[in-house]
Amino acid sequence: MPRIMAIDYGTKRTGIATTDPLQIIASGLTTIPTGEVFEFLKNYLQEEEVEKIVVGEPLHPDGNPAQIAHLVVGFVRNLRKQFPDIEVVTHDERFTSVDAKQIILQSGIGQKKRRDKSLVDKVSAALILEDYLKSIGKF
Repeated sequence: MPRIMAIDYGTKRTGIATTDPLQIIASGLTTIPTGEVFEFLKNYLQEEEVEKIVVGEPLHPDGNPAQIAHLVVGFVRNLRKQFPDIEVVTHDERFTSVDAKQIILQSGIGQKKRRDKSLVDKVSAALILEDYLKSIGKF
């Protein structure tokens, strides 16, 4: 069974998470510089089968698009163009960064590691994926 991937797009860094092949567990995979996302995806997709990419949709608490939303729209358009055989969907990512920071804090990770913003991006991507899986009845 192919994996489902989630992307937490950012202007500097992008967090990536995937499910296991049975689509039971959502795990943070990596964080990469945003300019390297398509090269990373091209290589990853040659090694792993992915049926769907879920991109976090940045919204304000009131549901209006966040400032970065127009960049995410362009990113999603580019994903669909470069990987036409993979379904690309967006999913509400409100509060995932806040939740990720709280999870990292509660995990007992040292202060130096907690300041690593790439860890927050990777955990945020996993939270987007987990919430998406819940929304479609997988969890």
